[in-house]
Amino acid sequence: MDRTSGTGCRVVAALALPAADIDVGSELLRVLLSVAAVVAMIFVAGWLSRRMQARRGPGGRRLRCVEAIAVGARDRVLLLDADGKRLLVGVGPAGLRTLHVYEGAAPAEPASPTPLPAVPSIVQLLSRWKARP
Repeated sequence: MDRTSGTGCRVVAALALPAADIDVGSELLRVLLSVAAVVAMIFVAGWLSRRMQARRGPGGRRLRCVEAIAVGARDRVLLLDADGKRLLVGVGPAGLRTLHVYEGAAPAEPASPTPLPAVPSIVQLLSRWKARP
């Protein structure tokens, strides 16, 4: 108490309220279901994104990059297919430059390479190793 000003200082004790009964099992279940819902939404968004990218407008795409190769730190050479013509384009810090236009039809894509023989499993390798004298 401050005697000079005549005002007193009161300490108010906070009453302790009884803790609310919390059902830990239901709260844990609610949190787990919420996390599962968020993860499911992420997968659905990825699936929708792939579906929307695969969709093409009428007529399909008329421009595609067949191949690209880096020829320097910031320079690349691109082989583009545009409406049946092949263009060799140089890309660098200064911009784009057409290097060559191939006349005629684009060559057919090479056939897929023959698949390699299957690699034997560890069980097969061990049985072969044990069979040798």
